[in-house]
Amino acid sequence: MSKISSEIRQRVREISHNRCGYCFSHQRYVMSKLEIEHIIPKSKGGTDAEENLWLSCGLCNRYKRTQTEDFDGETGNIVPLFNPRRQIWNEHFAWSASEEEIIGLTATGRATVNALKLNNEIAVEVRRNWILAGWHPPNFNLL
Repeated sequence: MSKISSEIRQRVREISHNRCGYCFSHQRYVMSKLEIEHIIPKSKGGTDAEENLWLSCGLCNRYKRTQTEDFDGETGNIVPLFNPRRQIWNEHFAWSASEEEIIGLTATGRATVNALKLNNEIAVEVRRNWILAGWHPPNFNLL
């Protein structure tokens, strides 16, 4: 059972702007409640402290599991995954020309795209429909 207080949960939701820290999906557009995830999993020494928590959609959280690093296909190195609490999303990622896929700009970005399968078939199809509805891509100026 989680020992994360409702106050901490609310603060995490507020500072994350109700968006998944990885695929940047907004709570309004996903069919389940965004989850509080441990950036460093408890199984790897992470804690329930607020500074180790962020929002994640169910899909990203399931792909991430207990991973904290992955392979960067461009450099061949194992690198840390993106930390949404300490790093800025648009410094590590960008939207493709079609705005349907997430492109890793850095080793960390590329490893995170790979590890969390940010461009899996379901995610790309959903983004395609969000574009048609005028909900995507997110406006970073509103954050």
